[in-house]
Amino acid sequence: MQPANLNTKTVTIFIRNMVSDSCVKVIKWELERSGFIQVEDIELGRAVIHYNEGVVNTDFINAILNRNGFALIDDKEKKLVEQIKAAVIQLFFFGNNVNSLIRNSDYLSQKLGEPYISLSKAFSKHTNSTLEKYIIQIKIERVKELISYDDISLSEISYTMGYSSVAALSTQFKQVAGVSVHDYKKQIHSDRIPLNKI
Repeated sequence: MQPANLNTKTVTIFIRNMVSDSCVKVIKWELERSGFIQVEDIELGRAVIHYNEGVVNTDFINAILNRNGFALIDDKEKKLVEQIKAAVIQLFFFGNNVNSLIRNSDYLSQKLGEPYISLSKAFSKHTNSTLEKYIIQIKIERVKELISYDDISLSEISYTMGYSSVAALSTQFKQVAGVSVHDYKKQIHSDRIPLNKI
């Protein structure tokens, strides 16, 4: 690692396509193995890094990220969209039942410090989807994962994911996945969609 000196710069970078803890580990490892970048803090969609400006620049960082299917985000609204995606994924995949306790809109507003309407407008502007549709798609992908475990009842899944009933979960699942929950359980579960493709 380069010693701290007058040319050391600390920046927060925003990164596209980070959708899991594995992505966090890969990016941290790849940036630090360059020998010129130190990662101070990293989470889905964002990292705080230190580097020597005499050696490292934006192109250098982006080249490391691109090799691994990620990219830097420069546009302010696009950064916000990636933060929204990361927050939604965190809510459903790492939220420990928080979704059944608070509304999605309240969670996102609190997490990102912006009114939900502003988040929704930015999301629609920079994606091919509305924020509500994105939330539902991510939610259904989490339901698919929970169903594949075979040791969790539909009632438990329904409660954990914030549905009012198994019937409500089943209705939305069929609308989004195109098959009923029961038919999906009989399949091999090979139709899961990678989160960065949603």
